[in-house]
Amino acid sequence: FQEFPGGWSGSSLRGGTMDLLLLLLLHGLLLLPLAALLLYRCSSTFQYLCKMAFFNCWIVAMATLLSPFAAFRGRSVENMKLLRASLLPLKRFYGIRMRVRGSERLQLPGPFVIVCNHQASLDLIGMVEVIPDRCVPIAKRELLYLGTVGWACWLSGIIFIERHRRDAAIGVISRTAGTMRRENVSRLCVWVFPEGTRNPGRSMLPFKRGAFHLAVQAQVPIVPIVISPYCDFFSSKEKRFTSGTCTIQVLPRVETRGLSPKDVPKLTESVWQAMAKALAEMSMSDHGDQDTEQLQLGEDRGSPQGQGDTAESSK
Repeated sequence: FQEFPGGWSGSSLRGGTMDLLLLLLLHGLLLLPLAALLLYRCSSTFQYLCKMAFFNCWIVAMATLLSPFAAFRGRSVENMKLLRASLLPLKRFYGIRMRVRGSERLQLPGPFVIVCNHQASLDLIGMVEVIPDRCVPIAKRELLYLGTVGWACWLSGIIFIERHRRDAAIGVISRTAGTMRRENVSRLCVWVFPEGTRNPGRSMLPFKRGAFHLAVQAQVPIVPIVISPYCDFFSSKEKRFTSGTCTIQVLPRVETRGLSPKDVPKLTESVWQAMAKALAEMSMSDHGDQDTEQLQLGEDRGSPQGQGDTAESSK
C-alpha cells in the first residue's frame, strides 16, 4: 500500500475510520434509550404507541408462556383462570384504578349470560376484573388464527363465532345453549359483547340479538355489565393513554325463564335501555367526581394552610 505523509498507510487509515464509525454507533446506541425516554415524556402520541405496543406484546408473551401448561389439561374452561391471572397485572402497569359496583350480583348458583358494552381492547382489563369462574367469552373466529394467542384462547374454551355467516352463528348459539343446559350443575357462563364491534363513544350501539337468543334458548338469566367510558384517560383517535379510574357496574339480572324466541326483540331493547341509562349516569358521575377532586385541589392550594404547606415544602 502507498504510505501517506507522516507514516500512515491506507490500511491504518481505513482501520481508524472504522474505529470512529464504531465509536459513533456505540454513542448513538447509548443515547437512543435516553432519547426514547425524553420522547415518551414529551409526546402523548409516542406514549400511546408505546403503551399499546406493550399491551399487545404482553398478551402474546403470556399466551406463549401459558399455552404449554394449559395444553396439559386440554381444552377446558378452567384454563380461563390462567388467562385471567396473566392479564390482571396490566391495570397496575398502566395506573388504572378499577371500581366495581354490584359484584355480588354475579354470585348466582346456575349458569347465566353476561352482556357488556364494548369500547376498546382495554375491555380485557375490565373483563378479567369481574369475570366469574367457569365463564368464557364469545369471540370472533378471526382471533383463532392469531398464533399462540388463538391457541391459548381455544385451550381456554373461548367460543368462536363467524359473524358474517348467519347460519353458522345460529348453530354455535344453539350448541352453546345446549351445553349450558347440560352443565347446569357445574355452571357454565358466557360473556358476550352484544354491540358486535368496538364503540369508543359515550353511548352504545344497537345490540345484536345473538346473546339474547342464547339466554332464551338456555332459559338462563342475563346479567348486564356496564364499563364506564375511557374518554378521560384513553382515546385511540387522539392517541392518548394516561392513568385514570374505570368504574364497572353490575346491573340486576334479567330473568328469561318462560320466554320464547318471539320475546327476544323486546328483551333486547329492555336490556339496552337499562344499560344505556346506567352508562349515562356513570358518565355524569365520573365527571362530577373529577370536578370535585380538581375543586378540592384548587381550594387546598388557595387556602392559607395550603399556601403555608407549599411555602414550607419549597424551603
